[in-house]
Amino acid sequence: MRGISKRFGALTANDNIDLAIEPNEIHALLGENGAGKSTLMKILYGLYQADEGEIVIGGRKTSFKSPVDAIRQGIGFVSQHFSLVPTFTVAENMVLGFEGGPVINHDDINQRVVDTAHKYGFTVDPTAVVRDLSVGQQQRVEILKALYRNCRVLILDEPTAVLTPRDASALFDTLRTLQQQQLSVIIITHKLEEVMAISQRVTVLR
Repeated sequence: MRGISKRFGALTANDNIDLAIEPNEIHALLGENGAGKSTLMKILYGLYQADEGEIVIGGRKTSFKSPVDAIRQGIGFVSQHFSLVPTFTVAENMVLGFEGGPVINHDDINQRVVDTAHKYGFTVDPTAVVRDLSVGQQQRVEILKALYRNCRVLILDEPTAVLTPRDASALFDTLRTLQQQQLSVIIITHKLEEVMAISQRVTVLR
């Protein structure tokens, strides 16, 4: 991201920000409340459009008019507030909006979900109903959903805010596994011990 600026009326949320994410790294994005961290990431995910600046992926300039464009370019986003349908199964949530046709073959999507989970070292029951899962398990479903869409850069917005210490530790193990699979992760957090434990580089917004 080069020279990114975003204004909401008289409020400047992002002011000429540069952010470079390297392949295969966990990059912590820090800053106090109101520094513009989430706004910057929502621009990278196509939820907002920058007023100035550009996004470059693999040396090529690109622009995102919506999250659909970002997903096609390998960007995934998991917010604090999950976007799962509680009454759907894990598999149904993962393929929602990405089915490829009007008719769903449950056996087929269940197997594809299991294959995706196995590829990234996850254990998942594709037939489990999301409302029956713990918060940590639901977060893993959100991460798997991004991976199912061929995510190469995964954005996590304060992912441990809703987790127990045990679930947070399991999340960090997951992130290290994803890193070994050549994914890059951007993690927004206020917890400096997490920064030191998991990230290789840090960007601070003031």
